[in-house]
Amino acid sequence: MNDSGAVLTVGSHGKKKLSRIRPWVMLVTPLVAILFQVYVPLYIPLLQHLELPLLVTLYFGIARRSPIGGALIGAGIGLVQDSLSYQPIGILGIVKTLIGYTAASLGVRLDTGHQAVRFTLGALFFLVHQLLYGALRQVLLGAPSGLDLLPTLAAALANGVVAIPLFYLLDRLKEDR
Repeated sequence: MNDSGAVLTVGSHGKKKLSRIRPWVMLVTPLVAILFQVYVPLYIPLLQHLELPLLVTLYFGIARRSPIGGALIGAGIGLVQDSLSYQPIGILGIVKTLIGYTAASLGVRLDTGHQAVRFTLGALFFLVHQLLYGALRQVLLGAPSGLDLLPTLAAALANGVVAIPLFYLLDRLKEDR
């Protein structure tokens, strides 16, 4: 990757191609994901377990393959999400920063184009997100973590399933070079 945000990816037949995430996609996608997270569960409570801002952070971290860029993307998404919630600002910012950094670090080492890998990353990072969030709430705020095992595992599976079409859609919005 160079400074312009270009990403070297391997196509379905092993051919290498250079693609770039469009700037408007980098702005609009996180905003839509955050607004979805804030407003849609008010009308459809079952969707409160879907963590689209996390999946967007994960995708951009993996796609950019720059740990510092992934951390900055995660911090931005987390802080905006915090500002629209009823909790102290910074908790989700910290969690999403760590997720973005880790995702970008893994994106360099893994072939993330396969559906099974995308499902696994979506589910696994949801679990890590929930564990970090619960731990930070408990340590920094003295609040109970509120982590319930079976609903969290079911939500992790749901987020893994949603990651597959979401990542595919975001791949389609890339600009090939």
